Amino acid sequence: MSNLLQELEQLYQDASAALDGCQTLEETEAWHAAYLGRKGAVTAIVRGVGQLPREERPAFGKRANEIKVTLEAALRGRQERVALAEMEQALSAEGIDVTLPGRPQQIGKLHPTTVALREIVDIFTQMGFEVFDAREVETDELNFELLNFPPGHPAREMQDSFYTDTEDVILRTHTSPGQIHAMRKYAPEPIRVILPGKCYRNEDVTARSEMMFYQVEGLVVGRNVTFSDLKGVLLNYANQMYGEGRKIRFRKSYFPFTEPSVEVDVDCILCGGEGCRVCKYTGWLEILGAGMVHPVVLRNGGYDPAEFSGFAFGMGIERQAMNKYSIDDIRYFYENDARFLERVG
Repeated sequence: MSNLLQELEQLYQDASAALDGCQTLEETEAWHAAYLGRKGAVTAIVRGVGQLPREERPAFGKRANEIKVTLEAALRGRQERVALAEMEQALSAEGIDVTLPGRPQQIGKLHPTTVALREIVDIFTQMGFEVFDAREVETDELNFELLNFPPGHPAREMQDSFYTDTEDVILRTHTSPGQIHAMRKYAPEPIRVILPGKCYRNEDVTARSEMMFYQVEGLVVGRNVTFSDLKGVLLNYANQMYGEGRKIRFRKSYFPFTEPSVEVDVDCILCGGEGCRVCKYTGWLEILGAGMVHPVVLRNGGYDPAEFSGFAFGMGIERQAMNKYSIDDIRYFYENDARFLERVG
């Protein structure tokens, strides 16, 4: 065996022993630089292969490669063991008791609007109403004209619309266009449906109004449907939504698609009608608008007003949640403040 090969074997023994003594990752990195790095001892001795006779060079080169591969594998194994030992030492230093229960993880909650919507839908489906989905993008004809809003009608100014680039196509300002869709689908059969969904109005965002909000529309059409039926449905809704023993009152109002039209209030759930900040000391909370379906709307929906009658109502879902949870600013619903969502949802 040549002297150079003997030196290589001795270096291999020394490097293996030194690696076994490394106790930290920093020490393994220093070992790598000392033996296998560009200026390391193994690298340097391999470069001396040119000093050997030509016939000895292949055997030396083969052995040198075997030693490098073996040392590199040993280095990786040592580093893994050292890293594991360091991690166990750090965990022990932190004093973690693995027998203790884990920290509870926070889970997501339903948005207050979703909670209110689901509760409203449950109440009305229990009364035999079917959920009817209607589109959010409407024509001017369906959003206004067929609901008795002719062009130039002053009531159109109450609902400042978002118009699209396509003529007469708008984002619906209320869920009422769904009435026409539902009636035309089922006429001349009696119907009892609710139509939940988003609405859009081009108006200033304030504590009481948003440019995007949710509504639930209700529609009943049949023979001999009366205002008393409307009152019974809404009283049942108020008792289930706000608690037993609720009182409701009707205030005359105006909507082009109903006649007569009313605004409906429920006695304040917080003060019992005595007057407080939430009800603005009136004892009443406004919950929705309603009325008997206008004959023109019935006819546009495919029903003969001489044989059929009906009632309709519409409510803002955020308004219901605001009343129920004593929320005084509708903007909280869409600000993504986790504190509000935690308190209400």
